[in-house]
Amino acid sequence: MRVARSLLLVAMLPLFAACQLLDGPDESASQSGQTRMQGQLTAADGKLLFQPCNEQRSYVINDTGGTSVLQEAATLADARGKLFADVRGRIVADGADNRLDLQQLYRVERSGSACDEPDFKKLILRAAGHGPEWNVKVSAKGMIIERAGQPPLAVPYVEEQLGDGRFNLSTEANKQHIELWVAPQRCVDSKTGSVQHMSAELRIDGKVQRGCGYFGGSRDD
Repeated sequence: MRVARSLLLVAMLPLFAACQLLDGPDESASQSGQTRMQGQLTAADGKLLFQPCNEQRSYVINDTGGTSVLQEAATLADARGKLFADVRGRIVADGADNRLDLQQLYRVERSGSACDEPDFKKLILRAAGHGPEWNVKVSAKGMIIERAGQPPLAVPYVEEQLGDGRFNLSTEANKQHIELWVAPQRCVDSKTGSVQHMSAELRIDGKVQRGCGYFGGSRDD
């Protein structure tokens, strides 16, 4: 549990970061020079470190966007202390340390294989939920809907922007009206505890199933 405690201590250290949480990220902040990255989170010497997938170098996280990554990591950390994170930020050379100025947190989860997620770069959006299980993968080619006890359904879709970052994907298939409603809101997966940056609702003929979602590699909002 030593590493888990380290993450908890890291989360409690910076009062400045806690103040940032109250304000939330600055949505008007320029994305110039920022990069979408996936990798591993660990704690060492009172710092939270990010190691990009397939790289040896680690970066000290500076939560400039008020993403709450410190608290999320502390909540999810287990005895192994390793977490997967999907983020956007700017890498800065800062003396002996290389720093990641973190602006956007897409997801944090306990996973040893997320770096190898198939088709991530082709995905626009992925959303999923439980009770019963459902999963939706959205790409430029269409939307694939998987539900417990049902065969996968591949359909085209129409996207409607609703303002404030919210949008709706809709389609008609097999005499069913299908909609996926998505909103930019912190969402915790009820089964895995993973934290994602969007809430999602799958609506089929008026029946609603709730879950979480995140942008894939082909949508870089």
